[in-house]
Amino acid sequence: MNDAAAGPVRKRVFIDKQSPRAYHALTETAEAVRAVAADAGLDRTLVELINLRVSQINGCAYCLNVHTRAAVRAGETTQRLGVLAAWRDTELFTARERAALALAEEATEPANAAVQESAYDAARQALTDDEISAAIWVAITINAFNRVSIMSKHPVRVIPQQ
Repeated sequence: MNDAAAGPVRKRVFIDKQSPRAYHALTETAEAVRAVAADAGLDRTLVELINLRVSQINGCAYCLNVHTRAAVRAGETTQRLGVLAAWRDTELFTARERAALALAEEATEPANAAVQESAYDAARQALTDDEISAAIWVAITINAFNRVSIMSKHPVRVIPQQ
């Protein structure tokens, strides 16, 4: 409720702009994680699928916008992007992708130990130790960026069609 006597309602603080040193450290982490993922053999489309799935769970419109465009640039199809939220119900994702997506979901919502163990066991069957580590780091990093954008209420601007 807006109480005129209390004064004007302030917009959210863009914490990335307000505390640039902290945000810079987060972007440096993201760069390191990108390199770790590439070194582990996770291709850019899989990294973007993880970014998108975590952003879907967290409801981060800004990151969904950014990473949808990045996924398309990396070669991801609109069909797979359209069904990503229901990836378990399709045959469009490989065993490797499914394992990485399950790990990403558990890194995002880790409360259920049994589900987490099941996801980890499946990952052990489809991914190397380096890929498991990289997938988890990608999920951890996008979770942090989601929180920055959600708490700052970063806007999603209309992109003119080309």
